[in-house]
Amino acid sequence: MIIRQLSFKIPYGIATQRSQVFKNFHSSEYEHQLFDRFTHPNILPFHQSMLACLQKNSHFEALRIFKKDLQNGYNSNIDEVAVAVAVKACRGDPKLGRQIHSFATTSGLASCLSVSNSLMNMYCKSGEFDQALCIFGKLKNPDIVSWNTVLSGFENVDDALNFACRMNLVGIVFDAVTCTTILAHCADHEEFLFGIQLHSLIIKWGLVCEVYIGNALITMYSKWGRIVEAENVFDEMPKRDLVSWNAMLSGYTQEGNYGLEAIWAFMEMVREGMKLDHVSFTGVVSACGHERELELGRQIHSLSIRKGYVTHISVCNVLISMYSKCEEVEDARLVFENMTDRNVISWTTMLSIDEENAMSLFMEMRLDGVCPNDVTFVGLIHALTIKNLAREGQMIHGFCLKSSFLSELNVANSFITMYAKFNSMEASNKIFEELKYRGSISWNALISGYAQNDLGQEALKAFLSAILESIPNEFTFGSVLSAIGAAEAISLKHGQRCHSHLIKLGLNTDPIVSGALLDMYAKRGSISESLLVFDEMSERPQVAWTAIISAHARHGDYEAVMGLFEEMEKRGVKPDSITFLSVLTACGRKGMVEMGRQVFYSMVSNHLIEPSVEHFSCMVDMLGRAGRLKEAEEFLGQIPGGPGLSVLQSLLGSCKIHGNAEMGKRVAEALMEMEPRESGSYVLISNLYAESGDWEKVAKIRKGMRDRGVRKEVGFSWVDVDGAGGSLYLHGFSSDDKSHPQTEEIYRMAKYMGSEMKFLERERHRKREERVHSM
Repeated sequence: MIIRQLSFKIPYGIATQRSQVFKNFHSSEYEHQLFDRFTHPNILPFHQSMLACLQKNSHFEALRIFKKDLQNGYNSNIDEVAVAVAVKACRGDPKLGRQIHSFATTSGLASCLSVSNSLMNMYCKSGEFDQALCIFGKLKNPDIVSWNTVLSGFENVDDALNFACRMNLVGIVFDAVTCTTILAHCADHEEFLFGIQLHSLIIKWGLVCEVYIGNALITMYSKWGRIVEAENVFDEMPKRDLVSWNAMLSGYTQEGNYGLEAIWAFMEMVREGMKLDHVSFTGVVSACGHERELELGRQIHSLSIRKGYVTHISVCNVLISMYSKCEEVEDARLVFENMTDRNVISWTTMLSIDEENAMSLFMEMRLDGVCPNDVTFVGLIHALTIKNLAREGQMIHGFCLKSSFLSELNVANSFITMYAKFNSMEASNKIFEELKYRGSISWNALISGYAQNDLGQEALKAFLSAILESIPNEFTFGSVLSAIGAAEAISLKHGQRCHSHLIKLGLNTDPIVSGALLDMYAKRGSISESLLVFDEMSERPQVAWTAIISAHARHGDYEAVMGLFEEMEKRGVKPDSITFLSVLTACGRKGMVEMGRQVFYSMVSNHLIEPSVEHFSCMVDMLGRAGRLKEAEEFLGQIPGGPGLSVLQSLLGSCKIHGNAEMGKRVAEALMEMEPRESGSYVLISNLYAESGDWEKVAKIRKGMRDRGVRKEVGFSWVDVDGAGGSLYLHGFSSDDKSHPQTEEIYRMAKYMGSEMKFLERERHRKREERVHSM
């Protein structure tokens, strides 16, 4: 940031001049200042006719009057005022403006200050700021209007504020327009120090009582999120107008956490009899939506109807948003359908709400002649992703390519997420590779996509590349830790390195990161590390409790699961369906059937959680393990949508353990019909017959497997070889695997360890017999 210093030395003459200027200041009608200084009694009606046309927005009529008078030749009333008004009538159209500029130059009227000021204003509005600067540079004695016009034309804030410093140094007296223009630049570009300095000068100059300056200060502080300072300015204003109230109301609404204050401000406006406008209604309705104040929102909706603002586009847009946030989608739709005119915000808001009909709404929007923007596409792509509409997603992708919207980073990020959800990581990666700029959101979308598609190694590689280009945030770590937790082939050391990295960045206290860390350690079998993360959490949300309970359940620690579950309920943390699933799993593995039943029925009756397929499956597994196969089969019939593959395999396994061949046969037949090429079902039923000595049926099952081309899946194990290269991968191996280059040494060591284990087993058996004989 450029350091600037405003001078506080104000000569007496300048202060006197300022008071005179402010006596003649005409509210926000800044552009009429130059006309107020002229008195031409002979041609005043001509000027009045042109000005009257401008006030009615009949700009071409004003130009027609000017042209007609110009055609009178020597009898023409054209003077500097007429030219200045004609330039204003061009409304920033450079083509018309340049024609009048040429006339002013040839007629010698361009040397008049009022004409030069008007021309500079026209060029600033038409985006030809260099032309305005050129005119300004030729002025011998520019007045305050000249300086203010150029000041308002700067797009670069540093240039604008340096120009303001120049004005101050050469002794130009700042008026309300100067101050409000500078404050607007400070507000839009967060020039905090300069804004504070100017506020101090305004107080010193005694200009703080000016309503326009007060309004600009409120807006500036509000945009900076300095609501307390904005309130102070508002409270100290001797006089407030509608803009003052609206600025304060908008400030509360924009900040997000001041919804109730915004509602109170609106009520005060009503009590004081302020004439409300669309800005007032937009602010308060937005606040009602944020605070989920549906009934108050309805009342304000009624008031807007009475005041005649219900047809205003911005008011309708926030009403749609408010009803949506309050989950009154039908009311939102009614507001949308009753709108006489809709803009891109109206369509985008409705499209984001009504995900079911998002595509048809988009087509209607195009037929209505409304051009979509990047936010429209983000909402549409999200809706298509949620509804898993891959074909429509590809169509919109093609549309964005043709219309160049894919160059918008937020749109490209949405497509990365969409294709990841459609299990097309190749397409996601292609879009990512074509990005000109890759921010943390882009990297997060890619890493998350890999994690969701169980491509843990690719997710980790993407993370390692991301940290070279950008600073990872909590979502980055959340995704990569999830990938490491789910990928058995990735060394836990990489998870520990991520843990170290996020501690250095100060993200270890973030609830998203803590939950992901806890879950990652739990899934990778490091319960001690999970407990350390859990104990270090200052606040333990429901997700953290569920993660630590799931970790212990996964390791079969029934006592720890029940202890944590009781502690969770004591602290008033409500368990969710996943918490109950973990508790039921722990009960099943421990054989605590009655406790499991109690937990199941408590979930349904006390916590009003609808049992899912997984909950019923847990109950079937629990009863099957305990040998209560008939009850397990009864629960099987209660599963919504019928039993799945895993629960039937679980029950078949229980039938094998408890020797119920009859039920096992029924279950096996159901399994084979459901998934005829699933080897696990054949193996289980084969083992069941083998246990009962029915070798004929065993042979028949194995022949059926060969005839159907079903092969038993090879089981894999992984070992961390701790290579010097720090490989991403663990070494995976299967039974009779000889792919490793050190196969001979590995088999020799395995044989040695096997011999040692047999020796230790014999020794343990010998000592046990010795104790028995001694007794």
